Amino acid sequence: MFKSLTLAAALLLSFVAASFAELSLPKVVIALKPDKNPEQMLQERKTLSEFLSSKLGKPVEVIVPLTSAVILEGMANGTIDLGYLSATDMINANDKKLADILLAGEIEGQNWYKSYWVSLKEKPYDSVDDLRGKPIAFSGKTSTSGYLIPVWDMKQKGLLEKPDAEAFFGKGNVWFGTGYVSAIERVLNGEAEAAAVSYYVLDQDKHLTAEQRAKLKKVTEQGPVPTHVIAVRATISAADREALLQAVNALNDPANNKLRDSVFTSKLVPVDVEKHLGPLREALKFTAASNDGK
Repeated sequence: MFKSLTLAAALLLSFVAASFAELSLPKVVIALKPDKNPEQMLQERKTLSEFLSSKLGKPVEVIVPLTSAVILEGMANGTIDLGYLSATDMINANDKKLADILLAGEIEGQNWYKSYWVSLKEKPYDSVDDLRGKPIAFSGKTSTSGYLIPVWDMKQKGLLEKPDAEAFFGKGNVWFGTGYVSAIERVLNGEAEAAAVSYYVLDQDKHLTAEQRAKLKKVTEQGPVPTHVIAVRATISAADREALLQAVNALNDPANNKLRDSVFTSKLVPVDVEKHLGPLREALKFTAASNDGK
């Protein structure tokens, strides 16, 4: 009886995998950014791994490196196959010929979203100018919505002449985190007056608890910010890319949307690389002197 059930399970897995393009990779490694509560990400890793394994018929390992630099390094040496990257990280990966865009996020029909400055509700801040000389937290040095776009916005408003945030916020008042939650925690524990993060950290119930969100408010917003992407290692064959694309794209099926949105925030769609990343390049030129990785 046990052998029959085991055989049936194996046949079912083979049938499911057969409906997708055949994958030659013996194992797939996908890297996520550390932008949520570690316990929450642990469950997401397990569920995503099981889902993709069922589609590909191969083992799938989901890892969460501490920095995006580790993801790019893994793509360079062949130990990481897919990576969930910000648009800024994707430009770096693309320029170094390490990875290409497999799919990008689509939020309410758009491939962009807003960046927020967030503070405690009781604070009197209504604009970035109100934060002059105050301790703040950026989500990370390569975070698009949590650093690049906020600093570029300050330059556009005449608040910064050079990519030196301390010139505005004060020496020792600028802190870089390892993701959105790390920056918000600085605000919640009183170590920072405001944090730069993606809009959905405050507006959606995905990164913070309801209790945490209830203590916070949006100071101001800036953007647009190109959505995050799922990047595929440049050295992966066309056939394997197609297999990976089909498997990841299955997350867009209505039955799988809950998992998709918990891990990748939104619908996943193909995009033109230059149209998606092009608007960021001018901002990157401005911040290049200080954008040296998380």
